Amino acid sequence: MTDDRPGAVLVLTNSLDATADVVLHILAERRVPVVRVDPGVDLYNGASLTTRYGTGGQRGALATPTRALDLRHVRSVWWRRPTAYSGPLELDGQDAKFAGSQMFWGVGGILASLPHAHYVNHPWQIRNGEYKPAQLAAALRAGFLVPETVITMDPAEARQFCTEQPAVYKPLWNTPYRDADDRAQQVWVREVNPTDITDAVSTCPHLFQARVEKSFDVRLTAVGARLFAARITSPELDWRRRQDLLSYEPISVPDAVAASVAGYLTDMGLVFGAFDFAVTADGAWYFLECNPNGQWAWLPSALSDPIALALADQLEKGPTA
Repeated sequence: MTDDRPGAVLVLTNSLDATADVVLHILAERRVPVVRVDPGVDLYNGASLTTRYGTGGQRGALATPTRALDLRHVRSVWWRRPTAYSGPLELDGQDAKFAGSQMFWGVGGILASLPHAHYVNHPWQIRNGEYKPAQLAAALRAGFLVPETVITMDPAEARQFCTEQPAVYKPLWNTPYRDADDRAQQVWVREVNPTDITDAVSTCPHLFQARVEKSFDVRLTAVGARLFAARITSPELDWRRRQDLLSYEPISVPDAVAASVAGYLTDMGLVFGAFDFAVTADGAWYFLECNPNGQWAWLPSALSDPIALALADQLEKGPTA
């Protein structure tokens, strides 16, 4: 089936992405043409991608076994959770590494450079926005309250910081880690005492942050100018650790926080952001982080359905959104 009409939405994600399914169902009900592809997998399984550049400008096509998309006619690109690029299964060693690298720079470069397309979010802005030091710097520029934070490889600096106030440790990236028995491990946010800090801090950068004496957490999902905030009550320091113990309810966003969210998104070049805040008893909202490609469908439907509709609106409107 050909689907090269002007205004098609290109969705880049893996086949198991249930969050994408929610939004795609809405777009289907609205009869918005959609092409869904996982380039790191599908281009080895019947899909093809070709682009030309020259005197005729930029033109090309993405074809799957059921769809054919003129890349000049892409209304929006939703860069969700595509599979990481790698070489075909029959290759190994240096050959696989070379093929995977060419996929990353070639296919990734084409799909990130479509003319006139509206990106939610652009992959380069997603990557830029995932650096926690960049998040903290942008949060300060946007006027958020930010807990005192140090990132260091110096054990003495780390001990001094944790002596000055109650502190927590956070990983700078959620790096996959397995123990000696090959069991997956998760590094949660946790309290740190100065005596906990060893010279092992010198092996890589560590992030230590003043512990916010919070009354509750807030997950604020921003889709363009539309903000959806959920108050999260949990007995855990890191609410992600025991999601079966969470309770949720909608909460209004203070005007100052909304203004800072808008400034942050503009600064980082984002359309979508999943912000986490710690809120104190006196109503101060402390910025913790912003995931530029965060999940939201895990929220109860009363809180997640409006987010899905807002994303569908963004993708349907395209460059005018």
